[in-house]
This record gives sequence, structure tokens and C-alpha cells, in this order.
Amino acid sequence: MTYRPNFLIVVADQLRADTLGAFGNTLARTPNLDRLAAEGTAFTNAYAQHPVCSPSRASFLSGWYPHTAGHRTFGTPLRADEPNFLRTMRESGYHVTWVGERGDTFAVGATETSVDEYGFSTKPTSGRWAGGVRAGTEIPQLHDASGHEQHVDPDLWDRLFYYGKVTDPDYVDFDEAAVRTAEEWLSHPPQQPWVLFAPLVAPHCPFQAPEPWFSLHDRDAMPDPAVRTGPEPAFMQGIRDYYGTDRATPDVWREVIATYFGMVSRFDAHVGRLLEGVRKAGAADDTVVVVFSDHGEYLGDFGLIEKWPSGLENCITRDPVIISGGGLPGAGQVEAMVELIDVFPTVLEVAGVEASYHHFGRSLVPLLHDPSAPHREYAFSEGGFRSEEEEQIERSGFPYDRKAALQHDRPRDVGKAVAVRDRRWTYVWRLYEEPELYDRADDPDEAHNLIGRPELSEVETRMRDALLRWFVETGDVLPERAEPRLPDIDLPVPGRAGASA
Repeated sequence: MTYRPNFLIVVADQLRADTLGAFGNTLARTPNLDRLAAEGTAFTNAYAQHPVCSPSRASFLSGWYPHTAGHRTFGTPLRADEPNFLRTMRESGYHVTWVGERGDTFAVGATETSVDEYGFSTKPTSGRWAGGVRAGTEIPQLHDASGHEQHVDPDLWDRLFYYGKVTDPDYVDFDEAAVRTAEEWLSHPPQQPWVLFAPLVAPHCPFQAPEPWFSLHDRDAMPDPAVRTGPEPAFMQGIRDYYGTDRATPDVWREVIATYFGMVSRFDAHVGRLLEGVRKAGAADDTVVVVFSDHGEYLGDFGLIEKWPSGLENCITRDPVIISGGGLPGAGQVEAMVELIDVFPTVLEVAGVEASYHHFGRSLVPLLHDPSAPHREYAFSEGGFRSEEEEQIERSGFPYDRKAALQHDRPRDVGKAVAVRDRRWTYVWRLYEEPELYDRADDPDEAHNLIGRPELSEVETRMRDALLRWFVETGDVLPERAEPRLPDIDLPVPGRAGASA
């Protein structure tokens, strides 16, 4: 009989790979994730397929690229008539539980066909996301080197999505409620093999955290954001103009970054509690743990904050994928090019399950056994809109009102874009702007655009050809069911007597 382990799958939101100790950050305090990576495998060149939550989730749960079936907006989640990997696991005999009420992935009816249980047993008290409103938070006062208090315009904190220290003693946000729900569920898990799917929200903005996480990181030790040199996509200056991020001093950025790092550490602590729940359930030896994020975060890089639908930079698309436990070999750090759509096909292979439909993901199991095994030469990311789709772009209230306004006022600034990466190079093609080329060996932040240099023309051509081939290969999928050709038609014949009017 095939060994069928359990799976604990934890998905962060807006988590940068370079904020984890396992991915090289010496300031990080992420002991649980670092231990998982040390005992298992961390994929250091994994990339999200879309820079925005919902399209990214639709992609990694289906194995389709956002363009394959049009899942590239907040309004195009996976439908009930479309396949997804959670549904595949359930139909193969796994008990699938989704903790929390994250409704930005599946359309009406799709959740019911994909999972056995869904929602909270412990409800949040502080809003849908990471706190919801500023009530119950406190913004600390900043001081200069002489100890004098710095005045920061409250509007700037708003436009940096910064809420500060959580002071509400009854604070139970989405993630705390989801983890408590998972802990309760793990106290009496089902006998059959199970999938516990925990899509959390941290470290998604607004940037805020309770103690001890809020004060965990030294503000003065925080890194400076990356600085752009040379030409840049138009949306970057647009964000600075509309949000006023140019007003942010280095101290302001350090405050935001340190709070974000605290949120990452809190996420790590939540992962630790889930692991402890699995251990208490007596399932630690039989459970594969998978952790990754849907995308990253600008966090001050290039004077930007949050994310952008056509923002494909390394800080946004590079993803911290970790697979560990359940008897799988630990390969350490694997540098192969990986896409998020590869994660769930890996889960399927480990479970001995075959997908019942065509997708573009590739199992990572060979890399777990041999990090030098062939996998992908390229990883692809995409986002944005055609200007004619302006009416389908999201419209939002505070604090996303200026982001939405920028996209509707300047739809070409959120124009469709696609990035292709190999182990060294990043090439970005934009529908309404000039291409970009970055050498990550010398420029890991992708801050200096090298496009148009004669000595790199061969690199440009190779990467552009890779994009063309990718679009041709992944532009659509044939329906799984073939419809009969030349079907019988039960309608009146035109012009024949007796046909109804």
C-alpha cells in the first residue's frame, strides 16, 4: 500500500524571501522556519506567478498561469467548474480542512467541492485582515540623533499602511483566530490522511503587531531600502507621487521595516504553534510541512510600499518555499529555478495522487533527492492589464484609495507585463513601456536596468524567445471532456411550414 502522509500547508501573504534567516537574513528571528529549512529543503530561486494575492493563489492552486484561463484580477477566482489541487486531494481520499475564511481564492461553490471543512471555530475580534482599523494601535514617536522629536505627517503613516503597536488587550486578528482553530482541530484530527490548509494573512499590511513582536527588532539595525538607478517603469514615480512616499525619512522607513520584521517573527511563532499541534496529535513523523507565500512586499525598496499589479521585481516575486518532514529527504538549500505552481504537484506526487487534468506545474520531488536534477531553465511571472480593461481594475476605499485612483487615472502605468528569469538574468517585457534587463549576479535587487547594451543583445534575444515559447505553450488548456462534433439540433427548419413564429 502506498504511504500517504498528512500535509500541513501554511501560506503567508506578502512575505519576502529575504526576511527569513533560512534565506540569508542575519537580522531575522525566524527559528521555526529556519529549523524546517535546515531539516528539509529551502528553494532559494522560487518565484510567484503573479504579484497580487488572488491571481497568485488561483495560479498555484490550479497549476495554470494567470493568463491561461484569465485568472488575473481580484474578480476572477477559480470557479466551481474548474479543477484545483485541493479538490484533487479530496477526491483521492484525503480529508481536506481549510482554517480561516479567506474568500479571495475560490468563486461561488468552488470551496464546497474542494474541502471538507472551512472557517473559524475561534472568530477574529479585530477585523478581517491584520487588524482592520487603527483603533487599538499606537504609533511611536520618532527622534533624531540629538533626541529631538521628529514630526511625521499622519497622512504619511496612512499612505505607508503603517498602524504601529497593537495595544488592544483583546486583540485576536485573522491569523490568531486561524491558528487557534487549527490547534483545536489538531486535538482530534481525522483517522484518514489529511491536508490542513492554513492560508494566513501576515505579514500583509497594515503594518502592526502586538508585543513582544512589535519591539523585537532594533530599529537602528534595520537595512536601508534598495535605491533605483537609471530608467524605471512609470508606476514607480506614480506611487511616489500619489502616496507621497518621498516624504519618508530613513527613520520612518526603519520603523516600517522593523514592524514588518516583527510581523514576520509573529508568523514564525504561529508556524511553531501549528507544528506543536501536529506533534501533540502524534502525527509529526507522518506529516509533510509546506510553507510559502503568495508574493512579496516592496518595504521601501525604490521608495515604494506594498505591491503593484504589474510590479515584477525580485522583492515582490521571489518566494520562500520550504518543504520539510514526513520522511522526505532534506536537500538543504536548492538553487534550481522553481515556480509556485510546482508546489502542489509535489504534494500530489508525495501523496501518490495523479492530477486528473492538464496543468503546468512540475513536481519538486526529484530535487529533494538530488538538488542538481534538471527542473526548469526559466521561471515566469506576469501581471497588469490592457488599458481597455480599465473598468475591470479594482476600486477601493481607504487606505487603498490612492492606489486605485492611480490605476484608473493612468491605466497604462499598470499595463500588462511579464518577467522571465534564469539563474542569472531577469528580462521584463512591458506592453506600454520599454523592456528591462537585470543581472542578478551583480544586482540582486534588480535596481539597474541594462536593456539595450550591445554586449548583452544575445541575452535579450534568448530571454525574449523564451517568453514567446512560454506563451505559445501555456496560452490555453484543452477541455478535459471532448464535445461531440456535428450534434443533432432540435430546432425548426428555416422557412418550413409549421415553424413557430
